[in-house]
Amino acid sequence: MRIGMLVDMYKPHLSGVTNHVALLKRTLEDMGHETFIFTFGEARQEDEPGVVRSPGVPLEMFVEGMHLSLTYSKEAQQVLRTMDVVHAHHPFISARLGLRYARPHGIPVVFTNHTRYDLYLQAYLPILPDGVGELMLKAYLPSLSRAVDLVVAPSKGVYQLLERIGVEMSRVALVPNGVDLRRFESPPEPLPREALGLTEEQVVVMYVGRLGPEKNLVFLLRAFRGVAMVYPQAHLVLVGDGPIREDLVAQTRELGLAGRVTFVGQKPYEEVPRYLAAADLFATASVTEVHPLSVIEAMAAGLPVVGVHSPGVGDTVESGVTGLLTEDEVTAFAVALGALVGNADLRRRMGQAARQASWRYDVRHTTRKLVAHYRHLVDQARRDPEAWQAQSTKRWRDFLERWREFTE
Repeated sequence: MRIGMLVDMYKPHLSGVTNHVALLKRTLEDMGHETFIFTFGEARQEDEPGVVRSPGVPLEMFVEGMHLSLTYSKEAQQVLRTMDVVHAHHPFISARLGLRYARPHGIPVVFTNHTRYDLYLQAYLPILPDGVGELMLKAYLPSLSRAVDLVVAPSKGVYQLLERIGVEMSRVALVPNGVDLRRFESPPEPLPREALGLTEEQVVVMYVGRLGPEKNLVFLLRAFRGVAMVYPQAHLVLVGDGPIREDLVAQTRELGLAGRVTFVGQKPYEEVPRYLAAADLFATASVTEVHPLSVIEAMAAGLPVVGVHSPGVGDTVESGVTGLLTEDEVTAFAVALGALVGNADLRRRMGQAARQASWRYDVRHTTRKLVAHYRHLVDQARRDPEAWQAQSTKRWRDFLERWREFTE
């Protein structure tokens, strides 16, 4: 098959969605499928074959690699017409463009809801009343879901959210985002502790991800302060970068954690397995995850996980078996962290269970499930092209009409 992946941003932008799409592309190609990435910005020398970029207004002062456009170039449109199926990974631009350019040619359109946009809105605009984000999703996602041919939910939490906001669930498939577990299970060059200025005697608590307000990192620092007061061997390492890094560094000093917390900065995704190999356990206080790839990667590396019981993380970590989950409360989280920092045997048992549990997310397994859905849609489209085209066109027009009503 010829498969088109539609994303608002791609490399050099780093995110869970970018990493997932890049890995999915490689895995599909290993299976013999021609796979293309449709995105925005100027062509880059480091782009792999099959990346099709359209011009856009650069917004890189806000997010690296971000460009805004509401259309694809003529060249991109010509390539997109040759796809057997297109798969959008963002709802507001890429999904709409997928519908706009694929519908006239009877090409099936798939959409994955990767993000809890309601929780992100609450994290970035906390002054908004509770529930506003979910109301916005209710106004948009059900109509988008009726317009596409399949909605992919990467976790049970997202599946339940879609059901709650009124999406027709017969159109939804639960398919986790896959992870290349092999590179995390046995990294070729594990990072030595000395490279982080640490010793083998220290217990390393690690977080990997964006340093943004949606990740609840001030909460993590406050919880770690309680652990650091009891366990002098505990050390927190944060791998990643983001808009609140300087605020977090300042918080570290204010909490008296200077020398107990290391900010590594952004590292290429290929190096993440090396850093996880230097850790003893993984911690995340985020409550905005959909399908937490960093948590799955840590589990594949044999690390127990401490997290807040919330969508995404709660779907992935089995509390008491592969890690510990707590309520969104600093003291409870600190107690859970301390339980693992102070007990090497518990870390070892839970780490082994985490590694075993992570294999249900192996990218080869999840991609085979996704390809089966692609083939089913392509077969439907080819079985009766005229009926498929008529139905597709109607759904696209209905979506446009509902969108006009929503924006008026």
